[in-house]
Amino acid sequence: MSYRIIPVTPFEQNCSLIWCDETKEAAVVDPGGDLDRIEAAIAQAGVTVKQVLVTHAHIDHVGGVAEFAERHGLPIIGPHEGDQFWIDALEQQSRRFGFKPSRPFVPTRWLHQGDTVQLGKLTLEVRHCPGHTPGHVIFFEPVSQLAIVGDVLFAGSIGRTDFPGGDHQTLIDAIRRELFTLGDEVEFIPGHGPMSTIGDERATNPFVADKKFG
Repeated sequence: MSYRIIPVTPFEQNCSLIWCDETKEAAVVDPGGDLDRIEAAIAQAGVTVKQVLVTHAHIDHVGGVAEFAERHGLPIIGPHEGDQFWIDALEQQSRRFGFKPSRPFVPTRWLHQGDTVQLGKLTLEVRHCPGHTPGHVIFFEPVSQLAIVGDVLFAGSIGRTDFPGGDHQTLIDAIRRELFTLGDEVEFIPGHGPMSTIGDERATNPFVADKKFG
């Protein structure tokens, strides 16, 4: 699997363009805004986008989902139903955070723990990781050992839990249960900031490092 990270919105959210090298079928993960920038990256990569994937429904991750999917006739895959209330509140979210107006969308398919998403000849594994939002999911491609984790885990940090539906202990538990079990060599693309590896976060992350848990 190949990928390109496209920072979008004033929050510098890491929208990801991912694709199957063999078929050139692609997905856009979390098109939060700046759709022209995303479309330029798609053209440069020479791939064909087949679907929109969503980790969770905060405005910087989904502000452009409805428009992008409608513009290109694409299915919207994810997140988990736990984020329905965030989707319903997209107009309010856009006003609150100073984003261009965004409208709610209806996912073509909700995602759950253990689901898979097909992308060309690749199979993405889905893991439900609540805590930042109730319906947050992550995507893992085992052959390339790459995960796209949204705002669950960052290089040296973890997602905020002070928004409605957030819960600190739930997030910690999800990281250690669903992400740390992927393997130390796994690289991940977070929702903001630089990439890291699971092994580095297990060793050094001040919130979830193994040494904190004996």
